[in-house]
Amino acid sequence: MNPKILRAGGAALAVVLAVVWAFPVYWMVNTSFQTPGTINRLTPTFLPTGGTLSNYREVLGDNNFIAALGMSLVVTVVCLVLCIAYAVLASLAIARFRFRGRAAFVLTVILVQMLPAEAMFIAQYKMLASVNLLNSVIGVSIIYLAMVVPFTTWMLRGFVAGVPVDLEEAAMIDGCTRLGAFRRITFPLLAPGLVASGVFAFLQVWNEFALASIILTENQKATLPLWLRDFAQTSNLGVTEWGQVMAGSVLVAIPVIVFFMIVQGRMAQGLVGGAVKG
Repeated sequence: MNPKILRAGGAALAVVLAVVWAFPVYWMVNTSFQTPGTINRLTPTFLPTGGTLSNYREVLGDNNFIAALGMSLVVTVVCLVLCIAYAVLASLAIARFRFRGRAAFVLTVILVQMLPAEAMFIAQYKMLASVNLLNSVIGVSIIYLAMVVPFTTWMLRGFVAGVPVDLEEAAMIDGCTRLGAFRRITFPLLAPGLVASGVFAFLQVWNEFALASIILTENQKATLPLWLRDFAQTSNLGVTEWGQVMAGSVLVAIPVIVFFMIVQGRMAQGLVGGAVKG
């Protein structure tokens, strides 16, 4: 078959797949600007002509949304900072040092990822309840940190191993300490890996729902996914306000979009680097 036809067919298929992928996102944004009467009509409206911002005003006027936004931001920032700090040190130890129990530690990191999260919910709930950390930033941060650290450590290990140890040794010959060589040489080269692993940790924590629904039972301590569930269940005369629900979904997604826009350049480089090095 003609290569040009193959390329054209592949491009057309890629466009179709992109449209299928993007359409739910577009429909969410489109619906968020429509009035209840427009949304409930049998004929769908593909453009928000004559739209309204009332859905967003209702969401932003909800005190529970503001509280959930603050809770999600605090938990995500705490987990992201601690996860990256711990994963960098752990991956450095695995990739650079030979010590007793190293193989067992690496195997443990892998095995932890194989455990279904739901199997540990009861144990995690009882653990937090025993120390009065239910419905608290500290409690949920500890659980989320334990959830994202293993894979983040394993992911960063490949990037650390991809940095030649000769660079650190050369810096140490020039007078740097081991810590100084890591800080001046290795750490800057890990930037793509830090971004790629940070994106993974960010998405896991920001979007987590199942575990949060168990350990965060107070409305004022809910994260955004929990708030969105409760908001969607709120009805007016038995009718769900889908415009407000979609507006809330858009607002929940905005921080993720902003984060990706900030780190997308480094993220692409990091994902490719992790695939060929390590």
